[in-house]
Amino acid sequence: MSIEIKNINKSFKGKNKNLSVLDNINLTINDGELICLLGPSGCGKTTLLRLIAGLEQPTSGEIIANGEVVKGPSGDRAVIFQQYSLFPWLTVLQNVTFGLEMTKKGTKEENIAAAERYLTSVGLIDFKDSYPHELSGGMKQRVAIIRSLLNHSPILLMDEPFSAVDMQTRHKLQEQLIGVWKRFKNTIVFVTHDVDEAVYLADKIVILDKNPGRIARIVDVDIERPRKRDSMEFINLQESIVDELDMEK
Repeated sequence: MSIEIKNINKSFKGKNKNLSVLDNINLTINDGELICLLGPSGCGKTTLLRLIAGLEQPTSGEIIANGEVVKGPSGDRAVIFQQYSLFPWLTVLQNVTFGLEMTKKGTKEENIAAAERYLTSVGLIDFKDSYPHELSGGMKQRVAIIRSLLNHSPILLMDEPFSAVDMQTRHKLQEQLIGVWKRFKNTIVFVTHDVDEAVYLADKIVILDKNPGRIARIVDVDIERPRKRDSMEFINLQESIVDELDMEK
């Protein structure tokens, strides 16, 4: 699904005056693209993601997803936050199939079979009967991602989902996300403040500056996958973006 962001402005009411968080954001995200929103804290990355999700409404402008103006949340747009939003009293398999059971999509047997295929694809099938407290942070995030995929959400909106795990786990999760994305062709909008993560993941990096948040530059990442962090292409692009962010500060 494609996303059109047109002339988006977002302000919040303060005590003495309105606080402008996003200013005149225009962006096209094509069907099946993986876009990273990158920038310093306070530049409006999460606010923009929430607007795309329909969790908040813009002050002016509009967002169109799959040809329809976004007016509220939709099953077509799944949001994955930093926190692991799993039900602690349900097993991994029950968490993954919960949405399907609620919406009556398919028989119970069909849903379980589909969930087991997805869990196998990310190395979690042996943990299908485990509870969230028995999983590592990275495993919990994989469960959250699979739950969104199994509910057939063509758009995944991810708000720094790997920031709470260690670097080794983060790199593994990034690799697995790329694998899932290649397989299921989702459109992904991924918020991060990590330049390395953005260069590793993205087709395009949308760099935001702040006060208020505006698009400073859109970077096409033309590095062949699988990407190697020690390649000169990767290092040079990473350094150029870091230099730009430092200049904006």
